[in-house]
Amino acid sequence: MTEIPEGETRAFGDHAVLVGTRDATQARTVSRRVLAHWNEGEVVVGLRTVMLRAESLDAVIRAHSVIADVLAFTANASEEDEVGPLATIRCAFDGPDLEEAAEAADVAPDELIDLLTGVTLSVAMVGFSPGFAYLSGLPEPLQRIGRRSRPRPQVPAGSVAVANGHAAVYPSTSPGGWHLLGRSDAAMFDPNCPPYARLSAGDRVRFEHVLEVDPPPGPTTAAWTPSEGATPLFTVLAPGLRSVRQDGGRTGVAGVGVPRAGPADPDWFRLANRLVGNPDQAGALEVTAAGPTLRAEGDGFIALVGLPSATLDGQPVAAGRVVPVRTNQVLACGPLRWGLRAYLGVAGGLLGPQLFGSLSSDQLSGLGPGPLVAGERLYVGPLTPPLGDHLDGGAVLPRETPVVVRVVAGPHAEWFVPEALEQLRHTAFDVIEPSNRVGVRLRPRAARPSLRRAESLGWELQSLPMVDGAIQVPPAGEPVVLLTDHATHGGYPVIAVVVRVDLGRLGQLAPGDDVVLQPITLDAARQLEVEGGRILERAVVGHHPLAVE
Repeated sequence: MTEIPEGETRAFGDHAVLVGTRDATQARTVSRRVLAHWNEGEVVVGLRTVMLRAESLDAVIRAHSVIADVLAFTANASEEDEVGPLATIRCAFDGPDLEEAAEAADVAPDELIDLLTGVTLSVAMVGFSPGFAYLSGLPEPLQRIGRRSRPRPQVPAGSVAVANGHAAVYPSTSPGGWHLLGRSDAAMFDPNCPPYARLSAGDRVRFEHVLEVDPPPGPTTAAWTPSEGATPLFTVLAPGLRSVRQDGGRTGVAGVGVPRAGPADPDWFRLANRLVGNPDQAGALEVTAAGPTLRAEGDGFIALVGLPSATLDGQPVAAGRVVPVRTNQVLACGPLRWGLRAYLGVAGGLLGPQLFGSLSSDQLSGLGPGPLVAGERLYVGPLTPPLGDHLDGGAVLPRETPVVVRVVAGPHAEWFVPEALEQLRHTAFDVIEPSNRVGVRLRPRAARPSLRRAESLGWELQSLPMVDGAIQVPPAGEPVVLLTDHATHGGYPVIAVVVRVDLGRLGQLAPGDDVVLQPITLDAARQLEVEGGRILERAVVGHHPLAVE
């Protein structure tokens, strides 16, 4: 496997920096030292990498400077690592892949069990999904066990598995390609109970062989009570195809495997909030393909961005304009005419149960309140004037066909033939199923995949942190572009990354859409973001009177 060389720093899109380390121990050391000098974004540890993801262009520049200082210090300092507590995890070794894994390790099944239970493992990192701990230190025969040739669509929570030199216990039911050796009763993650993940990087683990275990307990449930000042504004009469509350998303928790979530189209989401006087990260409703029908329980103000077929008591509602609603009026949000997602902003911001400081619903891990259901009430906070009036005519425009999505070079250029990035410019892609908030799957129209690997390389990297817009290339050569609910870590090489200013275009792609990926330079991407910011600042025009007419 070819990894980013130790001490080398590479851009990971236009808002992140990726640095190579010798191993997971050094990665944790580097991350602790970075955090002591930089707090302008998120620091995420991989098995041989550290990623700094920033929220502004200036913060990216400072991240590069901090990384350089930390690496210079680390090169001349002795390595230290924090040794965590020892956890014992009970396991009944009756997994469906036990014999296949034993054959790959060239040992008998009983010998495999003895090898695994006879060593103390250490947590190299936590990532991929909430609470998923990568356990290192497997005996040499077990390090020969790779991934299954075909992943399972569902792996039960509590499954004990091995692959690619690591062991793990699946915290929740999820897809997975590791070899399943048995079952544990350990609860590995609970979003309502600190410290949330049972294991942390540096902890030690021993497996105990038992004959039978019960399924692991599910997460605790926490009832939500509206805060003081919250008022019910809508009751859901019909939920639509997939209508979910989103806010700015979850930050600072990728280190325990929690996806960021938040809006799939951050620009339209931001405009919907600005129209009704909310902060940019306030709660709003994200509508997919066909919207909900809502009955007003009180008076308020709304704004629809990207929903041209909505009606209020049967009368058309203009998109991109602040609209007053009265008690008992019915807002019906019909199918979208172009694009896949739209946003309903509500003055005061939508409220709901929060996890890690966010009410966002995450499709990958199931965190958050999830899609609306009939009969549910939607609460809002106090109105925060002034309200806008309408959007400038050029702020939200119908998409072109094909959709052009601009990208910058990814951090794994050596994994592909030299001309691969430039070939993207001349390759037409179709969006295919399954595509969702986790990722957009693309299929080249050419008979042969255009994204060929360089010779002599394998198919996977050591798991490393991922960013929104990363274009991963699995073995078949059909790219997967990561959206906001993506796993925090991934193991496929990244040929390119969608620039931040085009993440909204990415979030609007639907199966059947035509897509062109257009490579540009980092300097061009940063200039586009400056220009895009200016357009957004001018997009909301006028002030709406606060009295309901």
